[in-house]
Amino acid sequence: MKTLTKEIQSAITPSMALTLLNEGNKRFLNNLKVNRNLLQQANETSDGQHPFAIILSCIDSRTSAELIFDQGLGDIFSVRIAGNIINEDILGSMEFACKVAGSKIIVVLGHTKCGAVKGACDHIEMGNLTALLTKIRPAVDEETLTKENRNSNNSVFVENVSTINVKRTVKSIMQRSTILKEMIESGQIGIVGGTHDISTGEVTFYPDTMNLGL
Repeated sequence: MKTLTKEIQSAITPSMALTLLNEGNKRFLNNLKVNRNLLQQANETSDGQHPFAIILSCIDSRTSAELIFDQGLGDIFSVRIAGNIINEDILGSMEFACKVAGSKIIVVLGHTKCGAVKGACDHIEMGNLTALLTKIRPAVDEETLTKENRNSNNSVFVENVSTINVKRTVKSIMQRSTILKEMIESGQIGIVGGTHDISTGEVTFYPDTMNLGL
């Protein structure tokens, strides 16, 4: 697998970037990792990096973007925070990745059985975690299908909230970053939300969040 160069990165479209991620996840599911010389990649990227994607995912130890998408050193920017929420610092990181470093797609990736989402569903308050979970609370309130047992013991409720949280984050990126919004609307970059099933490893993207500038 070639180390990404500026020339290779420039030739990648948002649609191609999504295909690369989908293909990588298929390899992960089939335990067919690409043979990489990571030390060589470290050496070849020492003077510069040209990742084709930036992925916002949860800190969950089972959800490593590099692993579940079978990517090597220098291939993707990985932003990880409990509940894959958005804030000013993460938006700034995304703007750097896309506007400065040339990444072609933003992925917001939730996952099944998310502890942060469960915490928000249960109205947990604990130190600094309270403020973080507050950012997920709107997704809990927006889930109106569940009338009873609106807590973490209800797995359907939890997954519904997790999906809503991802979709809200995608919208928030567009609303809160003029730079990224303009790049998406002009087709320079794409954006998509999805979820990672921690039981199977499979990533599913949500079509209604997909904007690839096509």
